[in-house]
Amino acid sequence: MLIELLPILMFVAICLVLMLGYPVAFSLAGTAMIFAGIGIVLGYFDASFLSALPNRLYGTISNVTLIAVPLFVLMGVLLEKSRLAEELLDNMAALFGRRRGGLGFSVILVGMLLAASTGIVGATVVTMGLMSLPTMLSRGYDPKLATGTICATGTLGQIIPPSIALVLLGDTLSSAYQQAQLDMGVFSPKTLSVGDLFIGALVPGLLLVCLYLLYMGFVAIRQPERAPAAKDLNPPPLSALLKGLLPPIGLIVTVLGSILVGAATPTEAAGVGALGAALMAAVKGQLSWARLGEVARETLKVTCMVFMILIGAAVFSLVFRGFGGDELIQHFFDGLPGGVVTATLIVMVVIFLLGFILDFIEITFVVVPIVGPILLAMGVDPIWLGIMIALNLQTSFLTPPFGFSLFYLRGVAPPSVSTADIYRGVAPYIGLQLLMLFLLAWWPSLATWLPALVRGQ
Repeated sequence: MLIELLPILMFVAICLVLMLGYPVAFSLAGTAMIFAGIGIVLGYFDASFLSALPNRLYGTISNVTLIAVPLFVLMGVLLEKSRLAEELLDNMAALFGRRRGGLGFSVILVGMLLAASTGIVGATVVTMGLMSLPTMLSRGYDPKLATGTICATGTLGQIIPPSIALVLLGDTLSSAYQQAQLDMGVFSPKTLSVGDLFIGALVPGLLLVCLYLLYMGFVAIRQPERAPAAKDLNPPPLSALLKGLLPPIGLIVTVLGSILVGAATPTEAAGVGALGAALMAAVKGQLSWARLGEVARETLKVTCMVFMILIGAAVFSLVFRGFGGDELIQHFFDGLPGGVVTATLIVMVVIFLLGFILDFIEITFVVVPIVGPILLAMGVDPIWLGIMIALNLQTSFLTPPFGFSLFYLRGVAPPSVSTADIYRGVAPYIGLQLLMLFLLAWWPSLATWLPALVRGQ
């Protein structure tokens, strides 16, 4: 009985340790090694499992797909630090600001582009909060509407490609998909690429942005006092508008387009994106040696965090499997009424709740490798599953009282904006997120149609 409880106790222990605020990477590895030591002493754990760890770490180091992570981070940090995103917001605000809800439309569109560039919820929410929240409040926007819009657009980095979240999720699901097929006796397994996940996320991501824009338009029409027009904003000259809009939009379209047409892998496209962002910053005179050093340090910090968590998660999943945790979960799913539908629903609920205490990186590296192969072996489409997980986490990060997006904005919002305003402001957007999740669950082809078309299937 104890051997069956150990993997469950290990998972509960890591959640408790993380809630106490200890560093994620070392918590994952440390908790796993403690339980492995307990298992060895009690004779319930085979120490030879740990001999596979060096090969796993070497596989991580030599994984070409993961090279895209620092490159996409570099691209996003360059756009942020070189004030290109701020210039983009100013131009969009001047273009739409004279209309009711215009500033809200601008924030959603710029937040979408910024989220696609960085793919990191915290960076996007903080950046948009610092740039746009004071402007929206000074123009008479309802604090609830302003904060809710910023929080919601900040989480778009989970689903709008190209994003780090999709890169990491795609790589993890690729391994899970191959393992699921091997477990089923398929020795020539189909492959899943990060590019497939990027393509699959396009339609749901753009639909979600359209839902945000429709809600902002509805508020502007029905409650114009909450989203007033900025009459003093004059539309910029066409040349200035194109100069501010075309470079960042062209960069993101180039990155995505090269992946869509098969001209480049996500890693190669990330390199093009990073180089393009650097050239844009240099042309605009925003790339001094001091700023370049700041960009490099920020990129290094985020990249080190991602890979240290990946190493810690590798140790955790190895020990978890050594205790038979994956078999325990599979037996549990097999005994559920409703089969794959019930199993998928339970996984989604668990991931949603874990999103309150874990970031997307920990969930991607710890939870997905455990439940992914089981669900995929039950016939779940890997692209659909990946997009559902990304949307689910996006909703979790937006939900009070523990959503990460809310904490990030609370940290940069002025004292005049209460926490209750932020909570009430995100409520309609949570409803839109749940609607998008329902639509994707009802019509999986929203995620699978475009990848099949691109691959010619």
